[in-house]
Amino acid sequence: MSQIVVELLSADQWQRAKSLRLASLGDSPHAIGGDLESESAQSETEWRAKFEKLHYLIASLEGIDCAIMTIENLAGAFGAKAWIGACWSSPQYRAIGLLRAMMKYVDQHALEKGWQRQGLFVLEDNELAMAVYERLGFVAMGEPMLSTKFQGKFKILMIRDAVTS
Repeated sequence: MSQIVVELLSADQWQRAKSLRLASLGDSPHAIGGDLESESAQSETEWRAKFEKLHYLIASLEGIDCAIMTIENLAGAFGAKAWIGACWSSPQYRAIGLLRAMMKYVDQHALEKGWQRQGLFVLEDNELAMAVYERLGFVAMGEPMLSTKFQGKFKILMIRDAVTS
């Protein structure tokens, strides 16, 4: 089996982030949040500016970018300071360990990047995603909250501490 390669992109690699982000919006707008049309129209300058706030992780297999995750350093609930977002993998590459590989990267760089405690939100009705996050060590915290991105839906806050050795 081929090795999964995880990279933290720089602003100079914005096109790779854009490509996977747009693919995620085309495939899973019901889970990702965002607007394909407006994000497709964003300029290079706008995409580069996103890197000032977000870290973009990409997982590749045999040179093909297959999965994306963003991380935002921001103090939040339950002591989380690394907020995971926009997790998505190409349908043909699901269930092969891409998210696990990206979380391993997060763990390996937790101390230097301030990613020791991670938080994320998942829609309450996305049971598959919740199960995946639970297998990665995330725990549901608090009560469901009304989503601001998805009208009439509730989201669950999940927290995880980095696994450092």
